[in-house]
Parts: sequence; structure tokens; C-alpha cells
Amino acid sequence: MDRSDVLWSPPADVLDTSAIGRFVRWLETRGHGPFAGYHQLWSWSVDDLDGFWGAVWDHFAVDGGRRAGRALESETMPGARWFPGSTLNYAAEAFRRADGGAEAVISRVQGEPDRRLTFDDLAAEVARCQAGLRSLGVGRGDAVVGYVGNRVEALVAFLAAAGLGAVWASCPPEFGVTGAVARLGQVEPKVVVATAGYRYGAKLIDRRDDLDRIVDGIGTRPSVVLVDVPGIERPSSVSSAGAVVSWSDLLSVVPGLGPSDLVAEPVPFDHPLYVLFSSGTTGPPKAIVHGHGGIVVEHIKALALHLDLGPGDRFFWFSTTGWMMWNFLVSGLLVGSTIVLFDGDPGSDDLDVLWAMAAELGISFFGTSAPFLLTCRDRGLDPSGTHDLTSVRGVGSTGAPLPAEGFRWVYEHVSPTGLLSSISGGTDVCTAFLGAVPLLAVRAGRIPCRLLGCAVESLGTDGEPVRDEPGELVVTRPMPSMPVGFWNDPDGSRYRAAYFEERPGIWTHGDWISIADDGSSVISGRSDATLNRGGVRLGTAELYSLVEDRAEVEDSLVVHLEDPAGGPGELILFVVPGPGHELTDDDIALLKADIRADLSPRHVPDEVHVVGGIPRTRSGKKIEVPVKRILLGAATSDVVGPDALTDASLLAPFEDLARRRGT
Repeated sequence: MDRSDVLWSPPADVLDTSAIGRFVRWLETRGHGPFAGYHQLWSWSVDDLDGFWGAVWDHFAVDGGRRAGRALESETMPGARWFPGSTLNYAAEAFRRADGGAEAVISRVQGEPDRRLTFDDLAAEVARCQAGLRSLGVGRGDAVVGYVGNRVEALVAFLAAAGLGAVWASCPPEFGVTGAVARLGQVEPKVVVATAGYRYGAKLIDRRDDLDRIVDGIGTRPSVVLVDVPGIERPSSVSSAGAVVSWSDLLSVVPGLGPSDLVAEPVPFDHPLYVLFSSGTTGPPKAIVHGHGGIVVEHIKALALHLDLGPGDRFFWFSTTGWMMWNFLVSGLLVGSTIVLFDGDPGSDDLDVLWAMAAELGISFFGTSAPFLLTCRDRGLDPSGTHDLTSVRGVGSTGAPLPAEGFRWVYEHVSPTGLLSSISGGTDVCTAFLGAVPLLAVRAGRIPCRLLGCAVESLGTDGEPVRDEPGELVVTRPMPSMPVGFWNDPDGSRYRAAYFEERPGIWTHGDWISIADDGSSVISGRSDATLNRGGVRLGTAELYSLVEDRAEVEDSLVVHLEDPAGGPGELILFVVPGPGHELTDDDIALLKADIRADLSPRHVPDEVHVVGGIPRTRSGKKIEVPVKRILLGAATSDVVGPDALTDASLLAPFEDLARRRGT
């Protein structure tokens, strides 16, 4: 290990003070181990899947510790059979590990007063919501969807549906009609919980007309439950709705219900819990079904053992209800933590609003996206210098690879003592494959470990595992949170095609990863966006790190247009000038020279174009592949839905370039 890059090291008493330390010692009392460090523990967790996942269930007393027998009956991928005969319910687990009087949720919606609920308060509100949903005909297997922001009502509706054995799906109200119908319409909901607008910073956005068209487009005549937003008039009716009720009326159907009235019907391990949707940048969004059991055991493992969260902690991750990180955040309840919801503009107050909230609320774990952290760095923010962030003992980053300079900025300007967890995973498994752990040091630019139970490998072009060089990220053994399936895919053909077509029996994720002998790794970007010129492959993340480390560049995107005849093709780089900078010809010449010196001559771009912004998905990911297809002549509407992006207008310069190139 290169000690010069070590930014954080485990404390000497980590086995006594961390949840994973207590888990390790518990394992040893049960005849497992002893484990000489994390790497032995990880090896056991993937070699003995039945033993490891059974231990997670038992140690955290899932379903009160009751389970029918083996954790894993069949390892076939897809189709692994987990915890056969065992039953549980996510909603029951959400209230199992905390005192009823402890704080469960703090909800901050810009323009509205904060809401704070104890676990008992939350359970009582969920029980009242369940009574209301039942009055609208919701039962086991029915779909309840949210067109609603990251606020208490979304949390309550989700938990209420889960307790009834219904299926939840959601997207935020910033999605327009096409994007919302493409997602929510797939699950044919019985009830839509919706706002008729939302606030983004100081701006109110009215969605009343869009809501009419969304409900009409869904086509199942669902009942609509309207959540009030101050400043947005509640519509008196919604066309095509079976019934329209207010949120307050829904919760008043059966008065006087308390926390003990919450319903949590035991369901099989793989009973559908919620549907998550892919970003929609490579075609219609996939409707990915996740089960109660897989999410419960995976999220408990990830949050308790890797993020070290438990009762008394305040857990925040910036997300909308359309990103899997919302589902991950909500699962803080599974480990007894207080979850902090934020609905609004993270760029408010010159990017300070979230840091100020972290100080004010005493947040223990602050999660966000890599692009947000890098933007704060580029703008010269010093959050720990302007706020008391001593409560923050963990920082999370995802959505894109975090380069070494991003790691250093966190330790210099956010928390010098916190555990930085740069995680990588996806909507497909609703968790991370890779991240940090309190037992291992954090080094600049490197993800410390493969998470427990995640048999991640890097495969070279010959299909064999490789070390210290980029390869395809695959998962060679099943995980409980792999999807139950896709919605309306009865024979599983679309599911198999998405992950197992290239390598039958092995999950191929679509990322490019380099794994070192010590188990640490670097994600280099999407494997389908790899730059490959003259046989030299380069991950886009490496180029972005070099380009965006310059003060004169705020953001960038690169694509490689292959030559069908086998030539080197064209490498095209798009750059966004940094604040107060204009990119001159001299700046671009120096940039090319640095790329030549630091990467390779083959990766010097043939063209550099200055643009006003880089199009990103709503979870912050750059869209290299759709841009590449546009430049090759594809119609924009065929490669990316506008509602998948934070700002679809940023595609215009790429479309203009395609026209000028005659493609």
C-alpha cells in the first residue's frame, strides 16, 4: 500500500466500536473464522453464501430471528432461490430496531416547515394511510405509485404499500408527462399519490395540467391522492381518475389508529416490494422488480456493516424519488437510524444549503453525488471552514467515479476524520458492489473493497480474471438483491438479455473496473463508453480526471467514433469552461499536450468543442453512449428520453454538430 495516499485509517479499537467489529466477534462465537482482516472475511462471505447471508439474518434478527432453514437453496443465475420457506415484511423490519420514541425521520422541503416524526408517529401515520389505501381497493400485489417529491408523504405511502404486500414505484414531479407515463404506466397502478407541483429553490413549478395528462396516459383509471404543496392550488378534479381524495382525507378514513395498528403481512422472501426504473438513456426505461427479502438483508448489511449506521445516527443522502439512492436512504430505518429527507434545489445559496443543513441537524452520514462534490471543489467551497461539521463521521459519494482530487477535497474541506465511502453499484441491484468499510484504510482515488457477499471480478478480453488492469465488471455468484425480474417479462427473456446474454450464468454489469491484489478498485466508466484506439483501451474517468482538474474546465464529455474500416476512428472532446474562464486556442493546445504526456498520444482528441453544459441523467451520470449515437446519426428521440435528463436542452450542440458533420 502506498502510505502517501492514505487519507483515513481504522482506529485501533475498531472491532469494539463498529457494527462490523461486533459482527466479526459474533461470527467467531458461532464457529466461523477467526478472520485475519477484512479480506479473509470477504472471501468467506462469497465462498460460503449460505453461511454468510444466514449469519446476516440471524445477527440482525430479521423477522425476529425466525427463518425456515437454509439461506440459499440454489445458486443458479438468474433464478437463485434465497431463504425458501421464510417470510418477512419490509415494513415490519423498518420498525424493528429502534425505540418507538426515537426520531425516525426529519423531512425538509424547501418553502415548508420541517416535519419530524418518531418511529411511533411514523407507524401511526402508515397505519392510517393503509386504511385509506384499502378503502381505495388496494390489496396484495396491487401497484401504488408516487408522482411526488422526497417528502414524508412518499415515505409513508411506500411503507403503507409494503405492509399490505402491494408494490411501490415512484418518480419525482420534475418528470414531464412522457417520462412519468413511460415509467409509472408500466405497472398499471391502482392508486397514484401525487403533488400538483413542487418548489425548486425559490421557484414554484405548477404540474396540474401535466398531472391530468399523466393519469390519462396511465390508462387504468387509478384513484389519485393529492398531497398539498403551499403555493400550488389543489386541482378540483383529475381527468380519468377513478377517485380523487386529499392526503389528509386519505389518512382520516379510519380515525384514531395508532402505531400498533400498522399492518405488515408476512410475504415470501421474493415477494415484489418495489419497481425501480433504469435511466432510459439506452431505450425505454426497464421496470426492475425488487423483492422484500433481498432488499432487507442487503440494505441491512450495507448500511450497518459498511456505513456503520445504527440507532442514534442521522443518515442523509441527497436523492429524488426517481433514483435508487432514495430507496437506499429510506432503508436507514432498517438499522434504526434517523433518515433525513430533503426536497429542493441542492444548488441553493451557492451550493451551501446541504452543508448548512448537515451542521444544523447534526447529520452523522452525509451522502451525495460525485459531481456535486467536484462542483463544490471547483467553486472553492470550504464547508468545514464555514460550518460545524464535527457530527459528520461518514461521507458518501456515488453517481460517477470520484477522482483522487475529490477524495482529497473531502478530507481537507469536509471532514478530516470521517470515513469516505465512494460506492459503485446500481439500480439493477439497488445497492453497491464496491465501497468502503471501517476495517480498511481509505486511499485517494481508490474504492477500498468489494462489499461483503458481492463476488465481483474483473474479466479481461479472454474472459479470465485480471488484476491491476481494466476489465469488465462481473458478478460471478448470486446476490439476494438481484432483481426478482422485470415487470411484464413472464418468461424472463428480457431480464436474461440485460445481464446474462454475453456470459451465461455470470452477471455482466456494464462497468469497466481495475481490481488490485489488495481488493481495492477503480471504476473507469461504462464499458460501452470505453475509448479504444489502436488497441490501447482507456476509461473515460481517467480522461475526465485530467481534464476537469484544470481551473479553466468545469465539466467535460468524450466519445470515440470507431472507424468501420478498422482505423483509429475519431476522438471528440466536449468541454465546459470554468467560471470566469474562456477557453482559448492556447488553452486547448496545452490541454492536448497534457493528455499526450499523461495518458497516451492515441488519446489526444481529434476535435475539442466548447459547450455550455454536459447533459446528465437525473442521477448525475454523463451520457456518453447516447451522445455517441447522436453523432453517428441516430435520432435523439431514439436514444434518450428528455425526461431522463436534468436538462434536455443541453443536447442541442451535439445535435447541431451531427447535422454539420452530415450524419
